[in-house]
Amino acid sequence: MMSTIAAEEAGHISRKQAVDKIQTTLHSLEDMKKWNGLFYNWYNTSDGSLFTDWGEFISTVDNGWLSAGLIVVGQAYPELYDQSNRLVENMDYSKLYTPEVGQMRGGYDVAKGEYTAHHYGALYTEPRVASYIAIGKGDVPKEHWWKMERTMPESWDWQQQTPEGYTTTYDGVEVFEGHYSYNGTKYVPSWGGSMFEALMPSLVLKEKELGQDALGLNNKRHAKLQIEYAKEQGYDAWGMSPAATPEDYSEFAATPLGMEGYKSDGTVTPHATFLALEYAPWEALKNLKQLKRFETFSKYGFYDSVNVETGEVTKAYLALDQGMSMVALSNFMNEGVIRDYFHQSEIGKAPEELLIKEEFSIQ
Repeated sequence: MMSTIAAEEAGHISRKQAVDKIQTTLHSLEDMKKWNGLFYNWYNTSDGSLFTDWGEFISTVDNGWLSAGLIVVGQAYPELYDQSNRLVENMDYSKLYTPEVGQMRGGYDVAKGEYTAHHYGALYTEPRVASYIAIGKGDVPKEHWWKMERTMPESWDWQQQTPEGYTTTYDGVEVFEGHYSYNGTKYVPSWGGSMFEALMPSLVLKEKELGQDALGLNNKRHAKLQIEYAKEQGYDAWGMSPAATPEDYSEFAATPLGMEGYKSDGTVTPHATFLALEYAPWEALKNLKQLKRFETFSKYGFYDSVNVETGEVTKAYLALDQGMSMVALSNFMNEGVIRDYFHQSEIGKAPEELLIKEEFSIQ
């Protein structure tokens, strides 16, 4: 939905075409089976019925991104607001929240009647959009934001580094403002160290503008350190993030930037570069030119990945990654237009103080 708006902003399609396409999507969403207003992970594209071969899973992170798209749609096209807003309001995130822990579950299996064993405990990962929206809707309290971990506690010795930092208090909640260091640069890690965990949320959240001492600063550090890491590995291009591979799909990262750290084997993906456009514009433009030398650019844009060590290109297009690239480009070319739409909504506006008041220990 957001890439359709980006396409209209770029002049590729008319406003009427964009509205018509999104209207079709909204009608489909209205008719789909839901759980407490939240959407299942898998439906049959032929008729919108549930696809149950893989289970009946309600994903916190995926519903969060659907909500984000619906919120942006309602602001970009006021004539669609009632429809899109009704869908968002009916999505009850309180059903995925554990008050005793102060965190969101990974999801819920409706068929089994079971929540995932894990919570989304780390702040600096892509599910923070779902958390922000849940707070903005009033489904969960704002203390949830402070209950997520910046790093895991120092005593958790399985993580890649022993974090340094200090404990402070926000809204009556104690927060360990921890950080890692790489080549003398401090940063708050993501779970795996990938670019989309770090920067995908800034497609809609005004982290760059409002979180200048926290998330915005950290986003800039992650872009910088991904570039440094690739250079140290001897890669001819950078941008490590989950992507399609010749075999299937896999997770890739600048390994030191994660608490656990996904692998790095020379595979880079163009969407990671697009996400970094607003934080390292000249380096990103240079990197895109470099990626073209690997013959990664074709009829529909960039292929999903290339291994810069072997030169093997995955000749596939992933809708998720193409969408991220389009939205990132639209924000870059149009002064944050998609973020502006998101923050014009009451849901986007309400938790802004959480972005503003925090200071990471990475100054």
